[in-house]
Amino acid sequence: MKSIKLLLLSLLFTGFSYAQVGIGTTDPHSSSMLEIDSDSQGLLIPRMTSGERDAIVDPANSLLVFDTDENTYYYNEGDSTTPNWVPFFSDNEKRDNYVLVKSVADFPGVTSGTITLDENTYYEINGTIDLTAPIDLNNAYVSGLDANEDVLSAPGVVFQGNTGGAIRNVTLEGTTAFSLNGPGISTNSTLLIQNTIVDGMSGSVGSISNFGVYFSNIVQFVNNSNGITYSNIGNLLLNNQAWFGNNTGTYETFTNNFGLIEKVSGLSAVSSGNTGIDVSSNPSVGAGIIQGTVFSGAGTDVNGYPMANTYPGYNFSVNWEVNAPGIPRESDDNASGNFYITRNSTTSNTVFSIATPTPINASIDPGQMFRFSNSTPTVTGSNNVLEYEGKETRTFSIRGNLSYKPSPLPTTGVATVHVFYIRRYSSGGNPIEVPLGTEVYEEVGAQGVDDLVRAIPLSGKVTLDPGDYVRIFGQRISASGTGRSNIQIYSVSLTLD
Repeated sequence: MKSIKLLLLSLLFTGFSYAQVGIGTTDPHSSSMLEIDSDSQGLLIPRMTSGERDAIVDPANSLLVFDTDENTYYYNEGDSTTPNWVPFFSDNEKRDNYVLVKSVADFPGVTSGTITLDENTYYEINGTIDLTAPIDLNNAYVSGLDANEDVLSAPGVVFQGNTGGAIRNVTLEGTTAFSLNGPGISTNSTLLIQNTIVDGMSGSVGSISNFGVYFSNIVQFVNNSNGITYSNIGNLLLNNQAWFGNNTGTYETFTNNFGLIEKVSGLSAVSSGNTGIDVSSNPSVGAGIIQGTVFSGAGTDVNGYPMANTYPGYNFSVNWEVNAPGIPRESDDNASGNFYITRNSTTSNTVFSIATPTPINASIDPGQMFRFSNSTPTVTGSNNVLEYEGKETRTFSIRGNLSYKPSPLPTTGVATVHVFYIRRYSSGGNPIEVPLGTEVYEEVGAQGVDDLVRAIPLSGKVTLDPGDYVRIFGQRISASGTGRSNIQIYSVSLTLD
């Protein structure tokens, strides 16, 4: 009888091993092999050290344990032959100094009218955050994951303060995006803005000043009532700035002092009545570069430097290199200058002697000048000068001509050879060289009445350092007896490019 009872009990348990099991419930869920229901107790997973976990023999795939050394759950992502213990994500796996921001309450509280972030802390923006005061970055990091969905919206200024930090992957909305005045142009302070949209600022985008480095990369400006002013920044790096035509006012204004301004790629769609770049305050720039930015629209692309610091038809000083579609190219590579004789001045031009090497003497007007001038402090009494005002040493092609008339002699003289050439001078006024190949010779007959007007071509190459200049010279180089030394210039033109 006892054997029959054991057999029946064994069969009963064997049947249950294939059924659903409920602990604390008589109605386990139909999709579950095991359901545990309790409002006072939990499920306790086996606890062990990391060594004990690694010592499990042939652990099954998905085997779950709690590692007491790491204080987290691990499961076997591998198989029994090659285990791969992977931790479950927990707060212990989050980086230090990290805050997930889902509302303004997740930021520090407002103190003295600003939300001052904790230094070196990463604030991840999740969704639209309605600010109650400006944010003081305080060398913290503010970043969303989707710039279109993660928004910082303020009733006034979004970011305000005197420290750097980083802003990434967010949209900024408000009256003013930035009111940031750093610790100084010579400091190592850094401000980074990347993958950001500045949208609908009703006052202006704002101002950023007094930082050692400001790097702005892939930033869109949309529907803003006015632009941004940069001032006193050691290294201002603007990469892929997109100013769309629905912005108004002046997009980018540069004032005071900069070590480097580098603006690369991007676009400025400047609609009528608006301005793309304003440098009219004559900012001091160690090196300025605008490369590949596309300017378009019916507005003013550049409100340039005062004319004393640039050239007619151009916008920037010699410290800039500009190669951007829509505005004039400005570089030492395309420096050029020319002068020519004043029209209708022939009869008033002076008769002068070239018995010794002499710069030609005529009434000369400047032509088109870019990084050239037709005057220099070391030359007085004549404007037969082309001075190079670029920053880098360059080799120029020489193109020009002159026509002159030898003065008659009262008696028959002798055949005379004249030579005309280019002479190079240093910025200090010291003669350096006569570039090879620039000399042109002309023989004048012996007869005193041999006074026909003669045309002389000028050509060659000359290498100029910044501040060097050239002049056209004439010289009588041979004659026996009474030579023909006096001439009068009828026309002259000289171009270096």
